[in-house]
Amino acid sequence: MRIITGKFKGRNLFSVNGRGTRPTTAFNREAVFSMYQDYEGKKVLDLFAGTGSWGLEALSRGALWADFVEFASPAIAVLLQNITKLGCGELCHVWRKRVDAFLKDAEGTWDLIFLDPPYAKNLVNPTLRLIFERGLLRPEGTVIVEHGALEPVSAEWSERILKHKAGKTSSFTILN
Repeated sequence: MRIITGKFKGRNLFSVNGRGTRPTTAFNREAVFSMYQDYEGKKVLDLFAGTGSWGLEALSRGALWADFVEFASPAIAVLLQNITKLGCGELCHVWRKRVDAFLKDAEGTWDLIFLDPPYAKNLVNPTLRLIFERGLLRPEGTVIVEHGALEPVSAEWSERILKHKAGKTSSFTILN
């Protein structure tokens, strides 16, 4: 797993051992980053952050700040290693909380929210509901969701969907 482009281009990231964390492949990240390209000056929220590859890629592409939310201790350890490796600790904060608890208490708003929950856990739509009901996305903001093909974004959000790309196991939906 590596950073695709920007100031950290080509830098390899550490991965979490075992099968508890499903890293997004570079191929899938490249597909998303070709669908959405506006990172300069953005405040980013990376939910279910895992290794932090989404938020770190956004920082590499010019985002000003990234908040990472992760609960699993092995993933947090690797995320902290990746932040240290890239030397970007002054540009981000790691929150060790469950995503729903973080969103219920969150103050502030974000320009870009990455949502990459574990597949088949019914987390996509409840998390989107919290984001939109709490007004955590800035008016011109964007949510990028990586989700299992069998857990689609609800029709409830159809008016917000800007782009959708379906794959065999992974799908991506971009909302505003």
